[in-house]
Amino acid sequence: MGDRVPMRIAYGEALCEFGNNEKIVALDADVSTCTMSCIFGAKYPERFYNLGIQEANMIGVAAGLATTGKIVFCHSFAMFTAGRGYDQIRNSVAYPHLNVKIVGSHAGITIGEDGATHQCLEDLALMRAVPGMVVVSPCDANETREAVKALIEYDGPCYLRTSRIAAEPVTDKYPDYKFELGKGVTLTDGNDATIIATGLMVQESLKAAEELQKEGIKARVIDMHTIKPIDRDIIIKAARETGAIVTVEEHSVIGGLGSAVAEVVSESTPVPVLKVGVEDVFGCSGRAEELLEKFGLTHRQIVEKVKMALNKK
Repeated sequence: MGDRVPMRIAYGEALCEFGNNEKIVALDADVSTCTMSCIFGAKYPERFYNLGIQEANMIGVAAGLATTGKIVFCHSFAMFTAGRGYDQIRNSVAYPHLNVKIVGSHAGITIGEDGATHQCLEDLALMRAVPGMVVVSPCDANETREAVKALIEYDGPCYLRTSRIAAEPVTDKYPDYKFELGKGVTLTDGNDATIIATGLMVQESLKAAEELQKEGIKARVIDMHTIKPIDRDIIIKAARETGAIVTVEEHSVIGGLGSAVAEVVSESTPVPVLKVGVEDVFGCSGRAEELLEKFGLTHRQIVEKVKMALNKK
């Protein structure tokens, strides 16, 4: 495995790597050195446009470019792409099913000191509710690169979530790892309970599984990088084989990964589904690591939630 790399940097490098496709155009709302779309812009300035602090207009411009056959990537913080641009995403991009990729960087509470106004905990819920929208939340640099490649190949609207802090590399340590839109990945096997995680919480879930193993509890860990379309098959299989599920996300417990998993389980194979996430509150300013602890998003809280789920079997 390599060094820790922020997903936003991995994203910028991947977009640049695949940028020789002349259909690709990148737009940014004046934060390109934060979203890292500047890497693409430096190499392909003729296909890069800084539209200023006007996120809604950026989405409208992207829709227009997409009607000419372009593959358009739009960039800003998750709070501003998913939030300020929601109306245009819904009506100008998703309704006509245009080939626009919306990138929300600095998502979740790990944006840290920027505080509650910038800590987007609702973006997955907003985007998965939009008809026809693909929603992806990778966990590390390798998975981010694979996601960018897949979104370029996919014809239609997509939302990609990236984070600010450096992510521990995970997926490149599994020889059989394969990224496919709409397909979760089983990283560790077990039949006592299943942990389904997305984004930075995949790493914490793997640590939790290691702790549980010391106590004789074998937890299956699934990396659910695609929130929509959700992988129903892998969820149903886990419910049947382990009988208890814990979902983990750096997002509100309302409307995100946990809700998506619970919907599948309740309709198919009812078993206990407990959620680890932010409990219907806003974030606050602080160091990323401190905030993860404050809001219960560490492997220790996951271990406790798995034990609670086991008691409900």
